[in-house]
Amino acid sequence: MSGSGTAATGGVEELLGRVVPGRYDAYEALLHALADGRLWMLLWQGRPGSFDAQYGNMEVDGHGYAPCATSERELAASGWDRAHEVVTGRDIARALYAERWGLWLNPHAPGGGVGVPWPDLRRIAAGLDRMPAGPLRLSEPTIALPQFYALLAQNAHRTPAVRSLRRAWVQPAAGTPYLVIGLDLYDSGQGAVDAVRAIMSQSVAAVPDGLPVSTVAMSDSYDPVALWLRAHARPFYDREAHATAPVVPHTGYGYPPRTP
Repeated sequence: MSGSGTAATGGVEELLGRVVPGRYDAYEALLHALADGRLWMLLWQGRPGSFDAQYGNMEVDGHGYAPCATSERELAASGWDRAHEVVTGRDIARALYAERWGLWLNPHAPGGGVGVPWPDLRRIAAGLDRMPAGPLRLSEPTIALPQFYALLAQNAHRTPAVRSLRRAWVQPAAGTPYLVIGLDLYDSGQGAVDAVRAIMSQSVAAVPDGLPVSTVAMSDSYDPVALWLRAHARPFYDREAHATAPVVPHTGYGYPPRTP
């Protein structure tokens, strides 16, 4: 991830000054600029490319962040007298989010700079347009879709790869709210993924026009929607619970069975 160069990431610095609480549009623009911009990462020890190289670290509200400067000018203003490493925003995002570390831009600046938490670094690493903009508001869906859920559960029951299904209503900070289906699978191989994609395609026909539906893998330990589903949502389809449900004998209109 090492690099060199002298050009300041002016776009990042210009957008940095516009980020204030509640301005999610400005923050999203900053994330897009960071993805292709360059950052001057502060090394607490070692030199770029050395086996013992270690980024600096800071803690804010119990969360870890790696500090950086957004240009050589800001690096000089910080007074940092140890080594540094020049990286692209996308490269450092990939490295940090996997360890659940965020990135803090210009902590030396008046006001303390701006922090980018690891879920947003994950979005940068994977592609900002592929994941919803946070902070996310998550809740149980309130739209009644009995036909869709029944059809999806029926199709899931015929697909051995599916263990259970959960659901949530997601409201991104920017963009259209949508329904998400959490997929808990026994098998994550390509065959299982293709089978699940097929049942979603077959079932989504029962969803009213204009209602966006997405999916998330419950095995994704980094996805905030999957984490919320595990903590707060009960499955609306559970293969194992269905298999172990007791069989209630038919007694006819509530009367006890006849004795021989």
